[in-house]
Amino acid sequence: MGKFGVKKRNLERQMVVDFAKRMDMAVVNTYFPKREEHRVTYKSGGRSTQVDYILCRRGNLKEISDCKVVVGESVARQHRMVVCRMPLMVCKKKRSKIEKKTKWWKLKKEECCEEFRQKLRQALGGQVVLPGDWETTADLIRETGIKVLGVSSGRKKEDETWWWNEEVQDSIQKKRLAKKKWDMDRTEENRQEYKELQHKVKREVSKAKQKAYDELYTRLEAEGI
Repeated sequence: MGKFGVKKRNLERQMVVDFAKRMDMAVVNTYFPKREEHRVTYKSGGRSTQVDYILCRRGNLKEISDCKVVVGESVARQHRMVVCRMPLMVCKKKRSKIEKKTKWWKLKKEECCEEFRQKLRQALGGQVVLPGDWETTADLIRETGIKVLGVSSGRKKEDETWWWNEEVQDSIQKKRLAKKKWDMDRTEENRQEYKELQHKVKREVSKAKQKAYDELYTRLEAEGI
């Protein structure tokens, strides 16, 4: 405890000091020289005292540059606000690396599936029967999958995209192309096209979300949830 307290110490205040000693903490209010008006935390009628405190670990006390009572600001009835100034270090969260994966889900589309079959036959040299060496076959399948289907970016998607559908994806792709076109040639026509596609993307996203929620509610009602 510092030397800048207010008046005598009663039983309750001694309990605060004992607690601070046991926990190796400091009563911050008492370490900064202030006028009594900026140390008094409770004032009622002709009585004034210090009953509200800020505690911190003694090792962190050197990081606090100021502590005082804000006169005129009350937190509860007749209790003044106690504030302290200290720096806060914000640690930047590192993005976790996500393994890039082959987009095997594209095989649901018939045209992708057929292209994959043709490329795989070419990689196998036109053989109908797969080679006996499974490791060699697996490597050929993986390599063909990467060439035909592509791989994911490896970036984590922060947004909730479970409602994503082909219409939204198509609209966003067109909007990106329009943006590139406008960046290369800043004409009013290109700008208008880009703006219209922006509005279209917003409409498609709204429709996709509403459709997804409607399907979810219907499924929950059917299951009696």
